[in-house]
Amino acid sequence: MNNLNNEAMLPFLTAQIDGIGGIIKMYEDDFVVEEMPLYDMDGQGNHIYALIEKKGIATMDVLGNIARALHITRKQIGFAGLKDARAIARQWISIENIEPKKLSGLKIARVKFLQIGRHSNKLRLGHLAGNMFVIRLRKIDYPAKQAIKTAEDIMSILTSKGTPNYFGTQRFGQRNDTHLLGEAIAKGNVEKFIDIFLGGDERQDSPTIVEARKFYEIGEYKQAHDAWPYVYADQRRVLKTLIKKKGSKKQAYHVVDKHLKAFFVSAYQSYLFNRVVAARMPDIDKVLIGDMAYKHLNGACFHVEDADAENPRCSSFEISPTGPLLGIRMTRLTGVAGDIENGIIDAAGLNERDLKQMSEYGASGARRPMRFQPRNTNVSAGQDRFGPYIELRFELDSGCYATSLIREISKTS
Repeated sequence: MNNLNNEAMLPFLTAQIDGIGGIIKMYEDDFVVEEMPLYDMDGQGNHIYALIEKKGIATMDVLGNIARALHITRKQIGFAGLKDARAIARQWISIENIEPKKLSGLKIARVKFLQIGRHSNKLRLGHLAGNMFVIRLRKIDYPAKQAIKTAEDIMSILTSKGTPNYFGTQRFGQRNDTHLLGEAIAKGNVEKFIDIFLGGDERQDSPTIVEARKFYEIGEYKQAHDAWPYVYADQRRVLKTLIKKKGSKKQAYHVVDKHLKAFFVSAYQSYLFNRVVAARMPDIDKVLIGDMAYKHLNGACFHVEDADAENPRCSSFEISPTGPLLGIRMTRLTGVAGDIENGIIDAAGLNERDLKQMSEYGASGARRPMRFQPRNTNVSAGQDRFGPYIELRFELDSGCYATSLIREISKTS
């Protein structure tokens, strides 16, 4: 499979301008993200909303810790989005039928409760107006003044022409293989899924996990089980089933958490989307005949019959071309746009059964804009106890990856 989900392989929109280099997330304080709520708390209802600040911990781990402290299930906690673990992240959660003082009195490691109120509805995934980012790049390749000028020039293009709406590398995991697992699920290839999940090469793994994967490769399932760290509950559970069921990969596959499988299938959708965006670069600010165009005002899509008539609306960022989130309900393109996209989709070799299989994991299909527009952007330089940095401030719509913007400015992976 072409590895175009690898950041280094995705084409830059601003390839004509050298990046400033730099490293993100050298320290947790270097990456700050805050959710912009879709609606204000109305002060009524049975749902208690809380704005939390977490530092150095994943969203799902926070929700699990809060659930245990309150003696409830994690599913009873609503949230709008997942936030990076290695960052300072301020995000909203909701819990039904609980006293606010009980929530405000919790002591959760690496978590602060900043604001608490009431609302009539449960907070659900995607219920965000957007996210605000403050990101510091360190070890820049150029003096501060030159770096600021270069970053501002790039940011100007990304704002006027649009930023490639690539799914970020975090979507594809440390081993860069989540899309391969998703493809195996879609095609019903159980053995391939288990082999990738538990075995494979040594990409980006710790020595302990490398050892565990080697044991799996030679069929030593008990030793592989014992070598996997306890935090890898899914891998250990699959291996335990392999031991109990005498190597039956089919039965082992069925014990993998369905939500985890859904994430893998979504990663496969993301991989194909990135490939289509890469094929349309650098003209992501233009629609073609046969495109499905996205209306930024309300999220609706429409079929483009006259590209010349619609491209002025594209220039003003009223509309944008879309790429595929592959699924049984996804609208296929026609015309010139279809000539580009459909070849990539057809090469994936998915049939009707495969698409139905994907829909069982929530991947029923949709269209996603190929670009996004950063708002309220600012570039500055500073210095703290860790040394000098370039600071980027911007706002993005929900679902857009800050790393896709940062890689254009830094030109590094």
